[in-house]
Amino acid sequence: MRERYASGLDNDTATKMVELLNANLANVIDLTLDGKQCHWNLQGTGFIGVHKLLDETTDRLREISDTIAERIVILGGQPNGLASRVVKDSILEDYPTDITEVSQHVRELTNRYKKVAETLRKAIEVANEAGDEDTADLFTSASRDIDKDAWFIGANAPINS
Repeated sequence: MRERYASGLDNDTATKMVELLNANLANVIDLTLDGKQCHWNLQGTGFIGVHKLLDETTDRLREISDTIAERIVILGGQPNGLASRVVKDSILEDYPTDITEVSQHVRELTNRYKKVAETLRKAIEVANEAGDEDTADLFTSASRDIDKDAWFIGANAPINS
């Protein structure tokens, strides 16, 4: 590991947190790419509103991934956002390429957001148990933003779906 920058954590804890952060970085990057896949391919009623919303939510995901990567460096690790790492480590299955309707994309993407948020909440617990409140706080903030965006995106689904 590289030099740590004022984290105050012992090496074992810092190493554990770097692994946890990198695992979640892969999930957030994958979710970002899923959002763009959806953005490019959705069609139908409500298209323009969802299309514009996905630009905003993707920007927030990029901010989250930057914050995660910066925390990894602070702890003396190396962020790994390479496509091969994301493919290998993400909890998300491949985004379906055979859907086009807004409602289909909204359901698919909302479920993915919820899954990543759930994983972040588990990471909050792990970071708290390890005594790294700063990393736990980072995960809390990320979870809150992703939950909110899941709600924003999901609110575009028809009521009866």
